[in-house]
Amino acid sequence: MDLEKLEENKNNKEYILNVVKEKGKLLEYASDELKDDKQLVLEALKQDGEALEFASNRLKSDKEIILLAIKSAPWTICYASEKIKSDREVILKCVENYGQALYFASERLRDDEEIVKRAVKNKGIIIKYASDRLLHNKEIAEIAINQDKRAFDLLPRELREELESETNS
Repeated sequence: MDLEKLEENKNNKEYILNVVKEKGKLLEYASDELKDDKQLVLEALKQDGEALEFASNRLKSDKEIILLAIKSAPWTICYASEKIKSDREVILKCVENYGQALYFASERLRDDEEIVKRAVKNKGIIIKYASDRLLHNKEIAEIAINQDKRAFDLLPRELREELESETNS
């Protein structure tokens, strides 16, 4: 792609729309005004969820935008607004395929049993980002360990001892 041509046309909605339909991440070269155009950003995200990085902050608070981005690039939850990182539906969808999303979830959602279970089922070692209460939850610990044996080392000492004594019985 010709960067000079992109720069010359960064305010041209029709031009940028055609460009991002081919390669979503070229949203980076759009003007700030176009990065805040929901229709244009949606088209970029349909092509590549990673284009979320270049959307305006306002659109990073738009649930529809975030849900489309995380569908193909769940790790992009890191770009979402704090409001979205507190949205149970969004985080639940995200941790299903990307357990690491628990890291970006609000404190309240790190204490949500269903979210934490889904996250550790996908990536056991992410248990380290669960709330203190859920880090001590035996059922969640077992799910995490079944997914990744290394999760055992991240558990509180008392819970590790309890699980070891059950294994040795």
